[in-house]
Amino acid sequence: MGWQWLGWLGMAFYWLIPMLLVVAVVKYLMGDRRSNAPETERKPAALAVLGERYARGEIDRDEYLQKRDDLKRD
Repeated sequence: MGWQWLGWLGMAFYWLIPMLLVVAVVKYLMGDRRSNAPETERKPAALAVLGERYARGEIDRDEYLQKRDDLKRD
């Protein structure tokens, strides 16, 4: 009677491990949607961040213009 909890524990792992594997496979297949975004969708975001940095004074005008041109060129 004292070892009965091992049976319950074994059954829990028997069902828990396959469920976790299914969740892991689904997450792997879904991936990170932001990283799979086309480059045309990422450029406006990069330009917006660059504009915010310039507005906050983190970069000067010359650096802003150079980086903006680099982003638009690619």
